[in-house]
Amino acid sequence: MDAGQIPFEQAIAAEVDFLICHHGLYWTAPIPLTGSSYKKVKTALDGNLAVYGAHLPLDCHPEIGNNALLAKALGLAKTGGFVPYEGNDVATITAGPEGGRHELATKLKALFPGTYQAIEYGSEQPQRIAILTGSGQSAVDQLQANQIDTLITGELRQHHFNMAQELGLNLYPCGHYATEVFGVKALAQEVAKQFGLEWTFIKTPCLL
Repeated sequence: MDAGQIPFEQAIAAEVDFLICHHGLYWTAPIPLTGSSYKKVKTALDGNLAVYGAHLPLDCHPEIGNNALLAKALGLAKTGGFVPYEGNDVATITAGPEGGRHELATKLKALFPGTYQAIEYGSEQPQRIAILTGSGQSAVDQLQANQIDTLITGELRQHHFNMAQELGLNLYPCGHYATEVFGVKALAQEVAKQFGLEWTFIKTPCLL
């Protein structure tokens, strides 16, 4: 899922020649091709490996984005969005499940058995739930303004535990990597279907 040295090597060994990544090679301006950066690019070139990265667009896509697919996996209906960025809402708002917080927690445990965490100081019957896969830091301080007390995300910071207690929030950090595998799989399926290709998913043993 990430444009890293070991994923590149694994892809080449699996005879993959087009690798779709959620986290690409560059986050800012291009960096000098030295050290590990040079090694990664050389590995891709030598292995005839094309690398395609789709970060925020894949998080936000209404059909094959991480937020949308996680909501679908949990059986939650989308009702809106918030945390605007460059014309798109980064976070998704859904209706709460009929079974309340207990039902939500049970589904999350089943979906993320190795990375599920719960900080439960909000309502036992949440009516509006926020989903922001990956890093959810940008959403926490906007929850109350959007009448939301429950957030499903990938990772948070230590001080968000205190915020949950003080503001009455339910926070579910279920793993940055784990909450962002949905989109790349769905995109790979779409590309494979469009061009009549085979596809595979190369799993990374990341619990963060």
